[in-house]
Amino acid sequence: MTDEAPLLTTAEVARLLGVKPATVYAYVSRGLLDSRRNADGKNSLFDRREVDAFLAGRKRPGTPGIQTGITLIRDGRLHYRGHDVVALAHVAGFEEVVELLWTGTRRHAAFLPDPALLHLARAVTAPLPATARHTDRLRVTVAAAAAGDPLRFDTSPGAVVATGRTLLGTMVAALPAARESGRAKQIADMLWGRLTAWEPSPREHNLLNAALILLADHDIAASTLAARVAASTRAHPYAVVGAGLAALDGPLHGAASSLAHPLLAAVIDRPDPTDVIADRLRSGDPVPGFGHRLYPDGDPRAAALLEMLGDTRARDAAERLTDVMRARSGVRPNVDLALAALTVEYGMPSDAGETIFAVARTAGWIAHALEEYADRPSRFRPSGEYAGRTPA
Repeated sequence: MTDEAPLLTTAEVARLLGVKPATVYAYVSRGLLDSRRNADGKNSLFDRREVDAFLAGRKRPGTPGIQTGITLIRDGRLHYRGHDVVALAHVAGFEEVVELLWTGTRRHAAFLPDPALLHLARAVTAPLPATARHTDRLRVTVAAAAAGDPLRFDTSPGAVVATGRTLLGTMVAALPAARESGRAKQIADMLWGRLTAWEPSPREHNLLNAALILLADHDIAASTLAARVAASTRAHPYAVVGAGLAALDGPLHGAASSLAHPLLAAVIDRPDPTDVIADRLRSGDPVPGFGHRLYPDGDPRAAALLEMLGDTRARDAAERLTDVMRARSGVRPNVDLALAALTVEYGMPSDAGETIFAVARTAGWIAHALEEYADRPSRFRPSGEYAGRTPA
């Protein structure tokens, strides 16, 4: 008799979960399910116990009590307060969209750093080693800015909005500059000069501005839940952003584009990306930048950003990767691949996509904090299901 669980085919898993086989592959690409090859190496097999655990997790109720008016994902589209996000990315400025998230009104506002907090942030991040990522520096900056703000515990809506504007400007301005950008007054302009020495045209500004808008919020993602839990305890806005940055750091969340960056860079000079994909699969790792469980028919953020990249080498490489992945497993690119294409095309470091993600999503965390501050405090107290030794 063996304890080994039976193995299921992709079709059997799809029937159990009530989804299409392409969605099963999307779960694998996101690291939500593990698969292995069968004896002929052509088809995927799944451990029945893992599939059962995944199914049980999907049946659990969502985190209770979170009713949000910020973001809606429905029918493959993403909306901020009723506005289609892809449409906003084509016509609005990031600051304008942030104001929409925070106040419900589209209007432009200046997100300028506080001189005293900026001086403090630069002083505390200067000793960090050269190996420190931008997101490491953002976390240190946020903690230092909190220590430098004696009024940080004011969670009234007006104070939180004012803090958010200053914090976003300070976070970006405190990053080391790759090129002199003069007195940039918009977040996209300031951030561009921190990510690459490439001289931007209005087109490049619009690209980064669009990426920030597309990533500003995404319903109750892991980092957003962490931010809301912090806000529920009435932690100040800096601590809320710190909680979000901590959860964002994982390779299955904000750091995913950092994994797609070298994959895309390896493909850019190859007419056929099959060998690169095969090497990735041979190592047992999913191919980064593909699949999203909320968008089984394709991530609209990825489609929009790749379209805006236009006729570029990075977009061409992304399309060649996509052709192979869709033919093989039916999965489509997600926003992580599009971010990687943007960063590869303009000579940005591999962690640049993570930086863009963190800056953009800070706006979303503050929007959710504003909702949470208006709700009952300390309302997140789930109970664990004890599975250890029974007490004597």
